[in-house]
Amino acid sequence: MAENRILIIEDDADLREGLQFSFEGDGLKVTGAGTKEEGLQKIKQGTADLVLLDCNLPDGTGFELCRDVRRFSSVPIIMLTARDTEMDEIKALELGADDYLSKPFSLGVLKARMKRILNDRAEVKELVSGGITIDKSTCKVCRDGAEIILSKLEYRLLCFLIENKNHVLSKEQILERLWDNEGKYVDSNTVSVNISRLRKKLKTGGDSPDFIRTIQGIGYIWKEE
Repeated sequence: MAENRILIIEDDADLREGLQFSFEGDGLKVTGAGTKEEGLQKIKQGTADLVLLDCNLPDGTGFELCRDVRRFSSVPIIMLTARDTEMDEIKALELGADDYLSKPFSLGVLKARMKRILNDRAEVKELVSGGITIDKSTCKVCRDGAEIILSKLEYRLLCFLIENKNHVLSKEQILERLWDNEGKYVDSNTVSVNISRLRKKLKTGGDSPDFIRTIQGIGYIWKEE
């Protein structure tokens, strides 16, 4: 599991810090959040490969957060709860959680489930939609076999859109995802400009469908027919 990034959303600071210490010992990169709102903001930044989410948070529930996250992200989520009930497990899975553990749980079992999910995720090295193929291992983008040369920002934008196909992404969500790793500012005009450039580069002819739809006043969606 080395080099994967884990986000722990848990209001119990002792548990959060204990898990962080153990995971970092395994070579994982770990960040933490103690509230629903803080956790949501960190997920929107797109810097987590897996989220451990407590069901009970000071400003809401993990169920609510899981539902909100699934509107814009497919990041793997393992929910943790103090209540060992079948209804809670069903609710978590129906809202889009990838797995569920009740407290107290075995650290070994948790790590095994995390490893399984992360390994499954790592196998997805290719994104395909609307005739577009993205090889994530080489960052190569092709349409119907012909390579399309994209800028770094255009590439990240295309991946984000396809990873969340058929889901509307607000300009704010896109800005948070595309914010430069070096801290350089990316404004809403930059998003619009890169959407326009991306559309032009993805078009191979006058009759080629435009999978990027503008949702007026909200943002954009990759609409797969």
